[in-house]
Amino acid sequence: MQTDRPGSGRLLAYGLPGLPLAAVGLPLYIFLPAFYHESLGLPLGVVGLVLLIARIWDVVTDPLVGSLTDYRGSRWGRRKPWMVAGAPLFMLGVWLLMVPPSGAGASHLLLWSLVAYLGWTMIQLPYVAMGAELSGDYHQRSRITVFREGFVVVGTLAAVIVPGAMEEMGAARGDALRVLAAAMVMLLPLALLILLWRVQEPPRPARKLVPWGEGLRLLAENRPFRRLLLAYLVNGMANALPASLFILFATEVLGAGDRIGLLLIVYFLSAVVALPFWLRASRRFGKHRIWAVSMAWAALIFAFVPLLGEGDFHWFLLITILTGFSLGVDQAIPASMQADVVDEDSARGGGGRAGLYFGLWNMATKFAWALAVGIAFPVLDLAGFESGGQNAQGSLLTLSLLYGAAPVAAKLAVIPLVWRFPLDQQRQARLQTTIAEHQRQLGGAA
Repeated sequence: MQTDRPGSGRLLAYGLPGLPLAAVGLPLYIFLPAFYHESLGLPLGVVGLVLLIARIWDVVTDPLVGSLTDYRGSRWGRRKPWMVAGAPLFMLGVWLLMVPPSGAGASHLLLWSLVAYLGWTMIQLPYVAMGAELSGDYHQRSRITVFREGFVVVGTLAAVIVPGAMEEMGAARGDALRVLAAAMVMLLPLALLILLWRVQEPPRPARKLVPWGEGLRLLAENRPFRRLLLAYLVNGMANALPASLFILFATEVLGAGDRIGLLLIVYFLSAVVALPFWLRASRRFGKHRIWAVSMAWAALIFAFVPLLGEGDFHWFLLITILTGFSLGVDQAIPASMQADVVDEDSARGGGGRAGLYFGLWNMATKFAWALAVGIAFPVLDLAGFESGGQNAQGSLLTLSLLYGAAPVAAKLAVIPLVWRFPLDQQRQARLQTTIAEHQRQLGGAA
């Protein structure tokens, strides 16, 4: 494990793939369900069920791929070959999802969702695991994730600005999705080439092969892992519900469908502005305390959302700005905490299983998204909600509660888990010392 301060050039090269990945990540989560419902005529309940099945597939592949990247090395490293192998699958799946042929239905959505999500897993898991291994320092890990998530925010902004600009010029949403898919197909291979060239993967640590039974025992006894996994699952649902329902809420409740692009741009720009402040604060108060404060802030502000209705755009714009301040923390700080939790495992004999751990966290996050989509859209169907139709007040209230009240309740439940998180800077430094001693012993035995 490297403990130096990685240079900015190296971190820029590392963060660059986050841009094209994020540029299609937002459409996959937010625009795609509405596109298949409104443009291709699939019922909301069918869309939710198909995406739930695809996410369950993701739940299976995440820990499997993560574990394989830990154990299967090559002369090019453990992580990089998986990223290269996953890129063609991801590009093909995304293209056929975002540029569907005429008559595409539920089977098309399911098949290419499975392909795209598998490709995403093969890129994303080794990508974030590599980031966790670039430094063993408590605060440098936050710096690494900020570089990566900075590119993610830029890519997300592109995914917001491009469709908005094209719709202003009279283009359909399908045309905007085509442009984003084409940009990803061109940019992702280039970004990966730069990463392969400029970012040297840390050497594979000296390790003893951990039997599956022993490895499962270490997982079960890793208290910080259990706490962070639960927090990830619940907070993931809190984030997934408003993300999945944003377009419907803005259009049907606020009557601001023509200003969706502005809202998203302001939201992500707020995250960019606030992220340096949160990073400095985490150095003083600790990662977990800052994450808890940011969730409390978001819950406090978002609690006013169910009170809004048609004509309240400017109030919602203010809420969007204020909650956007906490977005960067949700993206960067927990990922840094994950790397510290891997140290807990390594110090107890796990031997550097970052891929497996990030696979399990990804599994929890994606399962949370699957639950959010798989629950929200069928509930809206049962409430008689119809996008673009004449909805009764009860249907709109159901949408408002799913969008605004449910995420607040979820975040409030997570805050105590995170506030009392047992792994701080001092404990992580002791873990690093133990890991270094293990490495010396294994190196001497070899």
